[in-house]
Amino acid sequence: MTSSQAIRVLVVEDDPVAADAHVMYVGRVPGFVAVGKAHTGAEARRALERTAVDLLLLDLHLPDVHGLQLARSLRAAGHHADVIAVTSARDLAVVREGVSLGVVQYVLKPFTFATLRDRLVRYAEFHAAVGEASGQDEVDRALATLRAPGPAALPKGLSAPTLERVTIALRDGAEGLTAARVAETTGISRITARRYLEHLVEAGRAERKPLYGQVGRPELVYRWVRGAERSR
Repeated sequence: MTSSQAIRVLVVEDDPVAADAHVMYVGRVPGFVAVGKAHTGAEARRALERTAVDLLLLDLHLPDVHGLQLARSLRAAGHHADVIAVTSARDLAVVREGVSLGVVQYVLKPFTFATLRDRLVRYAEFHAAVGEASGQDEVDRALATLRAPGPAALPKGLSAPTLERVTIALRDGAEGLTAARVAETTGISRITARRYLEHLVEAGRAERKPLYGQVGRPELVYRWVRGAERSR
């Protein structure tokens, strides 16, 4: 895909550090290009006046306007870019309102690159399918692409069967497990176990904390995140 065919993303985020990170994340996903960033609703409006945008990566809590109010005003002004909403809120009323304003996905803060990559890849499939749809059935299938949870591609060197074994071991270890304990349980090396555990942490399915009280460097303990099985 050439740069002229790439999906053009405007990052709207009030935190400059987070905005830079989101721009970097977008640039790492093939088929997408970040065409700018804005820290307020007013900056976003100005950016849309001078730049063609297909998709807004929109923080809902901006200093000058709520993200959904911004989306509503953009629709009224004739802007038709889709929206992936970024928020720390878990308010279903906000989610329902967003659907009518062109919000095609939600990403809850804090999120990892893997989480955003998954949303963008599914959006790209939706974008392509809608552009080629010839009937209601094809439109429905395109929408299903957005909603259905699809497994993210594994990093090079990781295998799905081994990941499943590590996942099961971690879910069964209610109090948390070290990489050494996971290695012993699954029959893989400690280094390999740590790679899989770190992948689960990056994907938001596990968390790690240092275990203090021992001589030398603290050992890391990994715990499964409750509810993560619903996102698999």
